[in-house]
Amino acid sequence: MTQETRVGLFGGSFDPVHAGHLHAARAAREAFDLPRVVFVPARRSPFKPGRELAPGADRLAMLHLATAGTPGFEVLDLELERDGPSYTIDTVRALPAALGLPGDVPICLILGSDVLDGLAGWREARALLERVQPVVVDRSSGKVDGAAEVEAHLTEIARQLGPALADKVRAGYLRLPPVPASSTDLRSRLPGLGADVRDLPPAVLEYIRAHGLYGARR
Repeated sequence: MTQETRVGLFGGSFDPVHAGHLHAARAAREAFDLPRVVFVPARRSPFKPGRELAPGADRLAMLHLATAGTPGFEVLDLELERDGPSYTIDTVRALPAALGLPGDVPICLILGSDVLDGLAGWREARALLERVQPVVVDRSSGKVDGAAEVEAHLTEIARQLGPALADKVRAGYLRLPPVPASSTDLRSRLPGLGADVRDLPPAVLEYIRAHGLYGARR
């Protein structure tokens, strides 16, 4: 895996993008020496079928604002262009051509540790983990039993997909101080003008208020 061609892929709803997302991307970039980290907002998450997301164009615009000026951070609308739920394996397969890179370019898939529970059940999970190097950023927020919980998830991955893939996930685990930011929490607090929104990049907060997203007002 050469540094020149390695690319990080960071998918998610980004509804809205916040400091925790940016922290995860920076941590992955530094730990795996990634020259490029590509943010890909989902059209519709298969894990959140009952929730309406902010319009894709707005989430894409907020990502551009949040990543502007950060060398190596890019934003692509690959999943917004596809119909139906956004499956990571489809994005992984489409990413090299979208970036003008060889089909076998090494891809580091950036994940939060909260997705480990259920990762083995993702669409074509075995093919996905064979193709990418997972980079799992701790999101346990300092829970006392966080490490034990992670090991339990890895044990389940080993049971369903085999120990080699579980070891691959473990090799990409980053035990770093987390940034306890949550899109769900931010959406609940944004309607109040006096809400604590330090977890939002200033340009993103201004965009949210200017467009009346999540019930926010100027």
